[in-house]
Amino acid sequence: MLLLTPSKPYNFLSCFLFLSFILPLILGFFCLPREDLKMGNALTLLYAHFCKPTTTAGDAGSFGSHGGSSADGGVSALAHDIFQFELTSQVPEGLSNHVVSSKKAQANWYRKLLDAWSEAKPPPKTSEEASKFIADNLKEHQKADVEGLLAFYGLPLPQTPGQSSANSQTSLPQGVKFEFQTLPVDMKAIPDGDTITVYVSTTEPWESSNIPKDVRVAAAQRSKACADKNYTKADALQKKITISGYRVLNVRNQEILARKYRIRLRGIDAPESSMPYGKEAKEELVKLVGGKCLRVLVYGEDRYGRCVGDIYCNGKFVQEIMLKKGLAWHYSAYDQRIELATWEKEARAKRVGLWALPNPEKPWEWRKDKRQSR
Repeated sequence: MLLLTPSKPYNFLSCFLFLSFILPLILGFFCLPREDLKMGNALTLLYAHFCKPTTTAGDAGSFGSHGGSSADGGVSALAHDIFQFELTSQVPEGLSNHVVSSKKAQANWYRKLLDAWSEAKPPPKTSEEASKFIADNLKEHQKADVEGLLAFYGLPLPQTPGQSSANSQTSLPQGVKFEFQTLPVDMKAIPDGDTITVYVSTTEPWESSNIPKDVRVAAAQRSKACADKNYTKADALQKKITISGYRVLNVRNQEILARKYRIRLRGIDAPESSMPYGKEAKEELVKLVGGKCLRVLVYGEDRYGRCVGDIYCNGKFVQEIMLKKGLAWHYSAYDQRIELATWEKEARAKRVGLWALPNPEKPWEWRKDKRQSR
């Protein structure tokens, strides 16, 4: 074969890449069950492939028929299908392969689950919570149906009292309100060295249970308008969605409904754009997170409505890098972590970044002077 001729090593490499990566993706797509080719499920699978950590060998058998996994992906799929039932009164395709009751009975389950989900405060966010939610609300139905529904979403059987979970969620650091994974960060959404605007897919468990009804309806109507090539209506619905703090984004040629968050990096204060090293701080943050998916641990909200959080990118703690490169101050008035003070001290000693200046001005004092001079 010409592509494998040793005198053409670049062709051999092209063939290797095609056979190893591109062809399996193409075949995998066409071999997906019909129900997984629906837009919501396909987005969940694509997002998990591109923005989530790869599963280990031990996780290989943990995926349910609906594209959900024991790592809370099934919660997203369940929430999606409950909301779809609210809009269409249709149960998911393929469910009948896992349960014994008729579609009429299945519709009755989803009606009960929808009512319970709407009243839950908060709705389930982990696979264990979702399993208990289903079992509690469908306890009068056949055991085979309940277990089949759980298997459909890749959810574990409910725990009995005293039974410990082998997959219990690792506890978050003290003070963390919640965490999320972002979609790839737009470089234009980084205004300075300590603020980022990010979008989070609504297939995330935290988000899927909290989408406002008017946003869900507008997103469904927009999808139909696009399919009908009614782009004027689609644009109007996009504006409505955006005003509500959401947006339909095109990620790798797939449309994803996402929620907008403004993040203030916790514990550091970078020079403002017009200050010395303000430009360098922004450029470094763009270099670190631009185009990448982030893990965000949210501790609270500041007076400007921004989430205050710790940012991790490919396992690296972003605030640590900014401090060590001398492109931010430790914001000790709001964060007393010893490690942050240590990283700033090390940068000072090396006179890197802004510490090369003879007398660098503190950003918070610079902002105060600007306010008083108005």
